[in-house]
Amino acid sequence: MAAAAWRARLLLALVVLAASPAAARARATALIVFGDSTVDAGNNNAVRTVVRSDFPPYGRDFPGGRATGRFSNGRVATDFYSEALGLGRAFVPAYLDPAYGIRDFAAGVCFASAGSGLDVATSTVFRVIPLWKQVEMFREYKARLAAHLGAAEAQAVVSGAVYAISIGTNDFIENYFALTTTRFLEFTPAEYTAYLVGLARAFLAELYALGARKIGFTGLGAIGCLPLERARLLGGGCAEEYNAAARAFNAGIRDMVAELAGELPGADLRVAEVYDFFAGILRDPARYGFARADVGCCGSGVYEMGYTCSAWDARTCADAGRYVFWDAVHPTDRANGIVADYLLNTTFARFS
Repeated sequence: MAAAAWRARLLLALVVLAASPAAARARATALIVFGDSTVDAGNNNAVRTVVRSDFPPYGRDFPGGRATGRFSNGRVATDFYSEALGLGRAFVPAYLDPAYGIRDFAAGVCFASAGSGLDVATSTVFRVIPLWKQVEMFREYKARLAAHLGAAEAQAVVSGAVYAISIGTNDFIENYFALTTTRFLEFTPAEYTAYLVGLARAFLAELYALGARKIGFTGLGAIGCLPLERARLLGGGCAEEYNAAARAFNAGIRDMVAELAGELPGADLRVAEVYDFFAGILRDPARYGFARADVGCCGSGVYEMGYTCSAWDARTCADAGRYVFWDAVHPTDRANGIVADYLLNTTFARFS
């Protein structure tokens, strides 16, 4: 009788454990990242482009105080995902970082490139890694992983991994609205948005064909409220045309993902909705412990990004944790952590 009761208690404990968030997180085999500067872990360090951040004061609050090529004073959102998903480290290494090899990449890897977009024309503006090349690197990664782990185990990693995608901002602020390519002549804003959504659909379908099953596509934030865009308007308000484009893009992505998910057997496609949450931080930064959301910490905070964010600028704030933005475009480590926690709870920790 005592043995039966013990077995019943053990079975109950196993059921509870299996249903717990920690158990769900442990089922992710790896975290694989595609995108732009919101998640680039340093791939642009290996590219001949001006879109770089592998120098101080970038990275001053990253573990070890290193400027890794992340566009932040510390970590980006996907680094926080890696830690929360129980993958054994608090960051995701860049695929082109020579300090890491396939053994490191087996638990997570970043293919993202700052300045990239869904539209290949966007990547030509600053000569960064286009999305198609990120996919080619993923193909190479799969081959290296199979050589390292064996075909069956490598396939298990690929199919069990969580895929985090964060891309689209540059297509609007660096390309279409910046008039740096001919896209503004070829498309109306609505047509360009539809074009980008079509490119996103093709990209997701390609990832699925390559073995991805758990895919989270992060929507755009209020891109018209970036300090750089506020400064462009002089009055300090948000560029509503840009925000409207972001909302339209997000709506298109939601509809596309819902449709595509029904066409791909076994796929778990999700949209990580961030617009409203991040807009709430910008409206009421004090609620989240921030003092400023209108300017960045680096320099004047209104135009500095990349090389213009200098270690010699005495105006750079002492405590980046009081700012939502690190430079004129990218969030601080603390803001990234808050957003990451929200998106983990709504999207990235919910894959089964």
